[in-house]
Amino acid sequence: MAPEVPERVWVRVLTDGELGAGLRARGWRVGTAESCTGGRVAARLTGTAGSSDYFAGGIVAYANRVKEALLGVDAATLAREGAVSASVASEMAVGARQRLGVDVAVATTGIAGPTGGTADKPVGLVFVAVATATGVRVRRCQFTGDRAAVQEAATATALAMVGQVVEAMDEVENVDGASLLVTE
Repeated sequence: MAPEVPERVWVRVLTDGELGAGLRARGWRVGTAESCTGGRVAARLTGTAGSSDYFAGGIVAYANRVKEALLGVDAATLAREGAVSASVASEMAVGARQRLGVDVAVATTGIAGPTGGTADKPVGLVFVAVATATGVRVRRCQFTGDRAAVQEAATATALAMVGQVVEAMDEVENVDGASLLVTE
């Protein structure tokens, strides 16, 4: 018997303008916490005229001490799991949401390359997290290509995840009053 092939799932990706319009229509403010993307997510969010209606600000936190000081990432999490992990991405998104006072925050942390990868965490590994009032969603991604390609793919994924939240708030749930961390 042949192995079962999973069904393809198609996700509509919003253009930058549609994303901004969706945030504006909901009256939501968005913020960013970026490591491996170095501000590219914020640049895309502010590339549309009128973005001040929905974009509050962003924090580029490349160094661990900046992740701790500006985003509230726990030093123990960094020591235990490393900066490139689902937990750190989650803490970055939650910290950005709280510190920037926004409805939605998106965070990126990863290894853009060309160096820095290991067997456990290869170049191109990126975690993207989106935090809302109802929880956090984290996606583990493995991108290929050079540094610019990894950064662009991570940026596009971050914006797509924000778009998914804008289009369907029920994708992120609350379980017994506690935040839910979903990793894919």
